[in-house]
Amino acid sequence: MKYSKWITIAACVLLMLVCFLPWTYHADVNKNFTGFFSQNDAYGRPGRYFIFFAGICILLLFRQKIWSQRTLLFVAGVMVAYAIKTYILYSSCYNAYCPVKQPGIYLMLGLNIAIFTLGLFPDIRVSNDGSKQNKEID
Repeated sequence: MKYSKWITIAACVLLMLVCFLPWTYHADVNKNFTGFFSQNDAYGRPGRYFIFFAGICILLLFRQKIWSQRTLLFVAGVMVAYAIKTYILYSSCYNAYCPVKQPGIYLMLGLNIAIFTLGLFPDIRVSNDGSKQNKEID
């Protein structure tokens, strides 16, 4: 894909911004939980990790080496796994109460999946300059 690098960078930047949006609303404490706030840090602060890993993804996208694209795919896979864990943690019911899911949690999950999917289609050029030619020995 011709523009996969730029779409991935845009998805990483959007993911960084989505960490500040409300992910769930908990009526029992009358608060919105985001990537950086949960009541008494009960769910941690996953926004810090998403911003860190999205920054690493952006740095790896600018390297035109095959190892960086493979590392990008690994980092994006870790991000998807952590996003699924975070989605389950934030949206699961507790004490017979289910929080209201806000659009931010769906965006977080969707952008992580998009980053991983776009990581499957690297935009690098492979040259044959380093290949050896078969030469016959006289």
